[in-house]
Amino acid sequence: MSDGSIVIEMFYPHPIGAVWSALTRAEALAEWLMPNDFEPRVGHHFTFRTRPDQYWDGTVYCEVVALEQPRWMAYTWQNKTSSLDTLVTFTLEPAEGGTRLRLEHSGFEKTGQAGLTIRDMLASGWNSKILRERLPALLDREAGQPGQAKAHARREQTA
Repeated sequence: MSDGSIVIEMFYPHPIGAVWSALTRAEALAEWLMPNDFEPRVGHHFTFRTRPDQYWDGTVYCEVVALEQPRWMAYTWQNKTSSLDTLVTFTLEPAEGGTRLRLEHSGFEKTGQAGLTIRDMLASGWNSKILRERLPALLDREAGQPGQAKAHARREQTA
């Protein structure tokens, strides 16, 4: 693919409702992603917040732009420091023994080379601790099975 998107597909051995809940509850998002003021409502403006550093202010500005419970959700992902203006889309599908999650984070090419550099940094985060460790750990803990499930992933990052 040539649009510079991050695309990651995961399988979680949990029902779609549990995965959806982890994606759409502010306190769950804070545990596996970042502290936030998210609400699952189209048009809701919210922020993710983390520790600022010399390169950015630590705030991601977002707006929920699409929501179809419990199948898919999309929100903008913007950073004022870098002029990044991207879109994060989660798609869920029930599968035998659990749920397939597809993350697509797109729009990096609009910011030129700086956007593609940020894409590479974010791809590393999405595909390592965030979707492979933190989210499955939360799902396991909420299911009363800490440390039991292993997420299975297929990552595709387009250049």
